[in-house]
Amino acid sequence: MTPKQGLAFVKRHGIVLQAARGPVPSLAEAIAGGPIRGSWWAHPKGDEIYTVADAISESGEVLVCKLVDGKVTYVHRRLWPALVKLAARFSNDRLAKVWEEHTAGGAHRSKSLPFPKWVPDDVMKEAALLSEAAAEKLFPSVMVHAAPAGAKSAAKRRNLSKPARSTPRRPSAKTQGR
Repeated sequence: MTPKQGLAFVKRHGIVLQAARGPVPSLAEAIAGGPIRGSWWAHPKGDEIYTVADAISESGEVLVCKLVDGKVTYVHRRLWPALVKLAARFSNDRLAKVWEEHTAGGAHRSKSLPFPKWVPDDVMKEAALLSEAAAEKLFPSVMVHAAPAGAKSAAKRRNLSKPARSTPRRPSAKTQGR
C-alpha cells in the first residue's frame, strides 16, 4: 500500500485504527493482509506500515486522536463536522489531536492539542448546521452509540498504563539525517 492508497483507505472508511484491533478497520492489518500476531514493527511489512502511517499522520486531511478505546485513531476530515456535533458522547481526551515530535537528540515527545482548539472554523460552522440525526448517519454506526463522555476507556478498565503512540517511532524522511 502506498501512502496515497493509505489515505484513500482512511477516507473510504472514515475512522480507522492505526494498528489496534477494534470495531473499525485497522490500517496495519489492511497493509499486512490480515491479523498481525505480536508487534507490527516485527512484521515483514513493518516498514511499509510505518511509511503509510507516517504519511497519514502528516496529512492535513486526517485527525490523529485516541477516539476508539484510547488507541491511535485516524478520522478523515469528511467526518469532522459529525465528530464535532457528537462530541458530547466522547471524553475530551479522546477528541484531542495527538502527535509525536522528534527532538534534535532523537527522542520522541508526545504532544496534544485539546478539543476543540484543533477544529477549523469552517468545520465548526458546518457542525453547527448539522442535526444530530444527520451526524449519526455520517458517522460509522459502531461509533454512534459510544460510551458517555465520563466513561472510562477500555484501556483504563484493563488497567493498562502504557500510552498509545500517536505516530510510529521511526524517523521520518523529514527527520532523517538531522
